[in-house]
Amino acid sequence: MSFIYAIGDIHGSLRQLRALLARCEQHADGRQMTFVFLGDYIDRGPDSSGTISHLIDLQSQLPDRVVALKGNHEDTALAVSDGTALPDHWLSQGGDATLRSYGIANARQLPQEHVVWMRSLPLSYDDGRRFFVHAGVNPSRPLSAQDDHDLIWIREPFLSDHREYGRLVVHGHTPVTTGAPDLRNNRLNIDTGAVYGGALTAAVFSADQAKPVAFLQVI
Repeated sequence: MSFIYAIGDIHGSLRQLRALLARCEQHADGRQMTFVFLGDYIDRGPDSSGTISHLIDLQSQLPDRVVALKGNHEDTALAVSDGTALPDHWLSQGGDATLRSYGIANARQLPQEHVVWMRSLPLSYDDGRRFFVHAGVNPSRPLSAQDDHDLIWIREPFLSDHREYGRLVVHGHTPVTTGAPDLRNNRLNIDTGAVYGGALTAAVFSADQAKPVAFLQVI
């Protein structure tokens, strides 16, 4: 048996990430692990730089078993770095914490290795039973015809929609105020607000069913 561990919005919470990865390894107990990270690795928390470095290292160690998706915070930081977006909004949404973690003055000074990595991140991952994405999907479009902007930014009408997609949509982006993952018939939200004092969550999946078999959390 093997497990897929989907991990929600980290936002520079490197300590929690390290602890959660250790919990996942303990849970797997020697069985094969695949990780799917749902984006928003930077901003707001104390160690965006360390978080990106840790994920790059993990992906180099397990190249076929680590999927890292792009979130809206990575997309925004890249736009500011490229000069195609003004920095004020990004800074007000946690970009200032990112600059501090790197010890730099502006997004154009971000390390090239980290910029290249963030730029390479896919927007979704489909394993046949689940559709992993940062924010969600547009309910009026098939999964194969989603708009890139919706995949990393959408909230409504996705969050309120009950239609089936042929996959369980596993997402983050919108923090769950209860601190517990929000499992519906058609979607699962695992952003449990780690950077706001909540838990960092991993949803555990097996090959034989779409819905999670367990949740692992660290605070």
